[in-house]
Amino acid sequence: MKLPRFTQSIRFRLTVLYSLLLFALAGSALAVTYVAVERSTDPKPITKSYEVELRKRGYDGRERTVETVDMAAVEEVESAVNFRTLQTLRNYSGLALGGLFLASLGIGWVLSGRALRPVGRMARTAREIQATDLSRRIHLGGYRDELRDLADTIDSMLDRLDSAFAAQRQLIDDASHELRTPLAIIRANLDATLAVPGTGAEERDRAVAVIDRATVRMSRLVEDLLATARREAEGFDDAAVDLAEVAREAGEEFGAVAGERGVSIEYALGDGLIASGDHDALRRAVANLLSNATRLAPVDSVVTVGAGSIDGWLWIAVADRGPGIDAGDRDKVFDRFWRREAGPNRTAERRTGLGLAIVRQIVESHGGRAAVHSTVGAGSTFVLWLPADGADRADGPAPTEVNPLVRA
Repeated sequence: MKLPRFTQSIRFRLTVLYSLLLFALAGSALAVTYVAVERSTDPKPITKSYEVELRKRGYDGRERTVETVDMAAVEEVESAVNFRTLQTLRNYSGLALGGLFLASLGIGWVLSGRALRPVGRMARTAREIQATDLSRRIHLGGYRDELRDLADTIDSMLDRLDSAFAAQRQLIDDASHELRTPLAIIRANLDATLAVPGTGAEERDRAVAVIDRATVRMSRLVEDLLATARREAEGFDDAAVDLAEVAREAGEEFGAVAGERGVSIEYALGDGLIASGDHDALRRAVANLLSNATRLAPVDSVVTVGAGSIDGWLWIAVADRGPGIDAGDRDKVFDRFWRREAGPNRTAERRTGLGLAIVRQIVESHGGRAAVHSTVGAGSTFVLWLPADGADRADGPAPTEVNPLVRA
């Protein structure tokens, strides 16, 4: 037999539980009282009686029997009174327990409903929230009890989900915009040059070169997007990583590229710099910094790669002597698809704008922070702050305001 739906609710179960517990406690108390009274009074029904004659002397001097009465012994009369008292106590106790059980059901139903009212509110709000509208919150007021903590936790989770969905939509919009430009270039060159009969070899070569550059740009953008998606999916296995080794490997990879541009790489690496993370991901982060540094550094300049520790935090830094970053742009350099605008003395960058965003994402997924120190015309220093391996918490927040290469 299928029970009614309301019997499956928490409210019904709490009501029955409270009522049964109250009924059991009250019944136990009455049972103890009944047993105590019974043992202290020794109640018994009347089992023996005595016949008593009432005699009266007549006028003639003779005694005559007026009435015969059966009388119990005094002790038995007392026991009989106690017996009737216990019977009355038992009857009224049963009635009181039945009434108490019914009253406890009603009171438990009302009180459990009031106690679980915030749960119903949270459930209704959760049903009304959809993936496309995460702006609603529970905002449960009242005392800071377990239900208030649960509601605040759900609100915090919704805040993170809202931010994640907003970032996802922004990424899709930005990626679509970035891919639209090279695709339009390829299509325009195909329609205007390669698809037109009689096009000269010089025009074809120029169109092929333009298409090749657009294809390379698209490939770089797709690779950066894939790297971003893989790191967000937490598909990496963390292990003990020597940051000095990571920095040196990344520097060696760009040694030849830097040499072709007339830039040299020097190292300032410490010892015992063990962090918990993914070796390849951290090397990619340092490589992205070196890619920018060797590209922007002037000829015959030096790019410095350093690693060390300060106040319980490990760091890897890449410094160049390039054009530097304007003060108003330093908070934007780690944003996705951000590129410097063309100025009087520089052209607009033909980069995807994802390199530094990937750097920040990799570092933050390792529990660290990325920072930049720059002076226009004097160069920039990018610093990756990471917690040491085995440390639950570093000594305070990462000292992002400190340039470790200058301090060293």
